[in-house]
Amino acid sequence: VQLQASGGGLVQPGGSLRLSCAASGFHFSNYHLGWFRQAPGKEREFVASIKSGGLSRGVADSVKGRFTISRDNTKKQVFLQMNSLKPEDTAVYYCAADDTWVAGGIYSRTMPHWGKGTQVTVSS
Repeated sequence: VQLQASGGGLVQPGGSLRLSCAASGFHFSNYHLGWFRQAPGKEREFVASIKSGGLSRGVADSVKGRFTISRDNTKKQVFLQMNSLKPEDTAVYYCAADDTWVAGGIYSRTMPHWGKGTQVTVSS
């Protein structure tokens, strides 16, 4: 399983970024995908998830209404559209994959397959 996140960068508060994650080495359309983040000195936390077929999603309360997860099974990619960014969104963002869907899509545990992260910095 290989996952590679990209699209991070420096953005001002209130701005937007779109993260992408390219996958290979597994049957992408059979897996549920997620985004997690880790800020300096903090534990990794769940951000959003999307079920294999793309019809169910889970979103953390901290980003609800601002972040949207989507996927393209034909291109084997998952995306995270981040709007109205805040300084507290600063973190390394990781995409992950799991063959098990949890209730409501809210992952209190980590997913078993991870890729390299991409840094998102929100600062003026």
